[in-house]
Amino acid sequence: MRVRVPASSANLGPGFDALGLALGVYLTCTFEPAPRLSIQVRGRDANKIPATEDNLIWQTALRVAQDVGGSLPMIALEIDNDIPIEKGLGSSAAALTAGVVIADQLLGLHWKPHRILDEAAQIEGHPDNVSACVLGSIVASAIDAGGVARAVRLELPASYGVAVVVPNYELPTSQARAVLPAMYSRQDAIFNVQRSALLIAALATGTTSAFPAAFEDRLHQPYRYALVPGLEEMVKLRAPGLLGCALSGAGPSVLVFYEKGCEQVCDLVRQIFALHGRESETLWVKIAEHGYELIG
Repeated sequence: MRVRVPASSANLGPGFDALGLALGVYLTCTFEPAPRLSIQVRGRDANKIPATEDNLIWQTALRVAQDVGGSLPMIALEIDNDIPIEKGLGSSAAALTAGVVIADQLLGLHWKPHRILDEAAQIEGHPDNVSACVLGSIVASAIDAGGVARAVRLELPASYGVAVVVPNYELPTSQARAVLPAMYSRQDAIFNVQRSALLIAALATGTTSAFPAAFEDRLHQPYRYALVPGLEEMVKLRAPGLLGCALSGAGPSVLVFYEKGCEQVCDLVRQIFALHGRESETLWVKIAEHGYELIG
């Protein structure tokens, strides 16, 4: 059995811990019951993925088994990874989602996607990345008063494109979270509520005139400027065909939205990274129309 899970970008500017986007870069796991645990890892950043019982995919599967009172068999697990790790592209959310799906299959739980999403969100602690991993496309999500994950997907307008500019250094999520304040002013909260609503409406209707204002943010990106040199200039970039730039998740990768035919605007972000002494690469990704997929 094989499960394929897309990468994801969270926040999308003002939608802190609420908006996510599935990207056509994948984590693929092949698994089957075995006499003992065996993990093989291939692909991008393979040296950063443990091939031991500490592996996040395996640990997540064990957690699900514990949650449902089941007994998980040992498995032979082959991991083929294309998602950059610790670059703000949801590598851990993809691993968590894969682990939940593997447990569901091995334990015969027959969970529907919304139940997979809810379990993954409970383990992750926030629903934005895993919602994109499960549902694909662009997803708005929240945890309701009863602790259940709720998510709604929408489609990116056909005239819009997305790319990710990935610099040559890592930024642990814990470090990026640590710089955020414990409290925000009412003015900043209102500012972000307005922009989040504007962004969702603009993406749902293809209203290009709402950009780049729809990507403005006061809750997380300004506090992370020092961690991602050049980010302040990137989010303030203005150019024909550029809809806006946003830190991808906790960074340091930067998400670039543009009008198709204007792909050259992504070079502006790479140039800013270069001015700050950082090499980078552009991932020309498609939006993943599907979330996780079982193959075979």
